[in-house]
Amino acid sequence: MSEGKEFTYSDVSEHATKKDLYIVVHDKVYDCTSFVDEHPGGEEVLLDVGGQDSTEAFEDVGHSDEAREILDGLLVGTLKRQEGDPKPKSYAQSGSTAAATDGASTGIGLYAIILIGGALAFGAYKYLQSQSEQQ
Repeated sequence: MSEGKEFTYSDVSEHATKKDLYIVVHDKVYDCTSFVDEHPGGEEVLLDVGGQDSTEAFEDVGHSDEAREILDGLLVGTLKRQEGDPKPKSYAQSGSTAAATDGASTGIGLYAIILIGGALAFGAYKYLQSQSEQQ
C-alpha cells in the first residue's frame, strides 16, 4: 500500500479486467483485483466500474464502515488529475448525514411538516380547552 504513488486516468484505465482491476474513489486509486471474487454485490459490479472513477457508484450504494476499511486496505495511490480529465462530482464526506437531493428528501420534509402541524394543532386544542374551562 503506497499512498504516495500517483496515477493518471490513463494509467487507471489500463487496469479494467478481473485479473487486474483498479478503481478510483474520491481521487484515491485502489487495486481491487484480490477482492473481485469476495465482493458481496458480485464481481459484475466491480467490473462495470473498473478502470474508472467509481465514486458515484460507491457512494450511491451506501457502503458500511467495514466496506470502507476493506477499501482502505486496497489503496495503492492517488489520482493525478490532468487537463481533459472528467471533473469530480462533489460528495458529502464519509459518515456525514447530508440530505439526499432526490425525492426522498421531499418525502421526509413533508413528513416533518405534517408532524409539526399536528403538534401545533394539538397545542392549540389544549390551549383552547383550558381557556373554556376557566370561564
